[in-house]
Amino acid sequence: MRRRHFLALGAAGMALAAAPLRAAYAPVAVPPLPPIDLIVVKKAERRMELWSGGHMVHAMTGVALGDAPVGHKQFEGDEKTPEGRYVIDYRNPESSYHLSLRISYPDRAASDNAWAQGRSPGGEIYIHGQPNERPGGRLPGDWTDGCIAVSDEEIEALWEVVPVGTPVEIYP
Repeated sequence: MRRRHFLALGAAGMALAAAPLRAAYAPVAVPPLPPIDLIVVKKAERRMELWSGGHMVHAMTGVALGDAPVGHKQFEGDEKTPEGRYVIDYRNPESSYHLSLRISYPDRAASDNAWAQGRSPGGEIYIHGQPNERPGGRLPGDWTDGCIAVSDEEIEALWEVVPVGTPVEIYP
């Protein structure tokens, strides 16, 4: 009896421990969206707001950032997500991640600052989905090299309504 009770508690504990992982991998529903004319990212909140015609129409929460998310990106390899005003300057359907929208980092100031210190500012910062080898849901935590990662469902919704030239504002 005692052994059976222990096994039952162990199985229940394992199920509870797995619950947050299942939630992290669950599909994320996105409502139909109008054309988006502004993306606002609030890094500390892990939140991406989508704006259309001066109104916020949807917020994506729990977005993943670079492994070192606090502070502005300064150099290649610092694993920080940049802060500032940018635009979407390229749409990549052949990404290593499920679709990607490139952010126009580095700007002139970031480039000048990095090169003045003998370093590269880095680049190739995207809003993208999950790694192609791991489709669906979201990897938990901050795991990118400076990009902003969302679920595959979310990047598909963005892909439909975010054109090249869309402003992106990234706040601490």
